[in-house]
Amino acid sequence: MEISCTETVPSSAMPIIPLAGGRMPGMWMAAALIATYFALQAVAAGLFVLVLGVAARFGNGWHAVDGAMAATLAQPAMQALLVLLSLGVAAPLTLLLAHRRWPQLWSLARPPGFGFTPPRRPLLLVLAVAVGLVIPVLGGLLTQLLAQGHAVTQDIQQIGSRTPLALRIPLVLLVVSVGPVVEELLFRGVLLSALLQRWRVGWAIAISSLTFALVHLPGLQYQWYALPNLILLATALAWLRLRSDSIWPSILAHGTNNLLAVVAWFVAINLPG
Repeated sequence: MEISCTETVPSSAMPIIPLAGGRMPGMWMAAALIATYFALQAVAAGLFVLVLGVAARFGNGWHAVDGAMAATLAQPAMQALLVLLSLGVAAPLTLLLAHRRWPQLWSLARPPGFGFTPPRRPLLLVLAVAVGLVIPVLGGLLTQLLAQGHAVTQDIQQIGSRTPLALRIPLVLLVVSVGPVVEELLFRGVLLSALLQRWRVGWAIAISSLTFALVHLPGLQYQWYALPNLILLATALAWLRLRSDSIWPSILAHGTNNLLAVVAWFVAINLPG
């Protein structure tokens, strides 16, 4: 089966791509996989909390469960463990589901492939690092302008800033590596490929970027003025993906962005007060 990508992908990604079996990501499957990823995190976290509740039950009786669970989860170290556990469970399962569903798309450089191939030009990896460093600065200025003096916080930043050093290291490693790999697969791989089958490049990038921003809104504590920053980041990541014929530059830029965002966790360790 041959699939024509005419007018759905940029000029550098317009050849006819033969796919064995013809299975490609559709809009519903892309949405379902994204929802599954976040649902898996919630389920893993919920099961962890349930285990804590059962342990409290055997120690002090059912009447002490709510108080014990609340006190335990209020501890910064426990919150970090919850993030590590939930992401550690959801990420590999999501990658496995995507690979089992579309095994032939992983090694295809151009959409509808997911681009797990070397970029066309190695220099694009350097550009990706630059994007990952510049976008947080520009996006941060934009967010502060829109916030008009309101504090801008993220759940993960609050958890990281109060977490002991021993747990900050694995938390940062997860946030700058595993998280970007899965999210780039979901949004710049599966979703963008699905959108490019129906929409022109500009609309596909815009829709995928807006979706990326909206699904992160709960982690931003529903601070709407932080959305333009995420949209700007997602747009740059989508451009890198299509420009390089590879998903690795967007993963690298995403990880660099996250690394820059969490450097403050370590700076906060020795700050007075």
